[in-house]
Amino acid sequence: MFRHYYITDDLEDLKQVEQELLDSGLTVPQFHVLSENDAALEKHHLHAIEAVLKKDVVHSTQRGAIIGVVGALLILVVAYFFEWYTTAVGWIPFGFCAVVILGFCTWEGGLIGIQTPNYQFKRFQQLLNQGMHIFFVDINPEQQSILRDVASSHPSLRYAGSGEATPGWVVSGQNKFSQVMKSMP
Repeated sequence: MFRHYYITDDLEDLKQVEQELLDSGLTVPQFHVLSENDAALEKHHLHAIEAVLKKDVVHSTQRGAIIGVVGALLILVVAYFFEWYTTAVGWIPFGFCAVVILGFCTWEGGLIGIQTPNYQFKRFQQLLNQGMHIFFVDINPEQQSILRDVASSHPSLRYAGSGEATPGWVVSGQNKFSQVMKSMP
């Protein structure tokens, strides 16, 4: 999938864009609006990005986990090469220490991520501070023409580039979940 970013300051027009995309076959999990004014998005019934995804929690937690794995492996390798595991306590303290290091680094990565904007949206921070709204759409290659046609008919929507998209299996899973929830009593 591909992600395309657009900038706008017209939420009424953006609501119309979302409806045209829905009418053309795209689904709600494929597009979102990033804004500092969540109340206005709610008022216009636009599909805002989840608050947790505005921050870099997921990405930083993954980076922390990678550092934790390296630290844990380093502890186990040092214990092996110095033959500290041959003592009466064996591998238990080193295994425990490795798990603690992994957990701590992962946790610390998440804490750092809570404080920083999502790495995918940092380039838009100045525009967001100016009151602009970022509309992004995740599409398959065969949906490119649909997005191009809809975007070209809305002059207030300015193209702002492309980026890393949500994996197709995640969007598909969100669609299926939505269908299940609608069919439940």
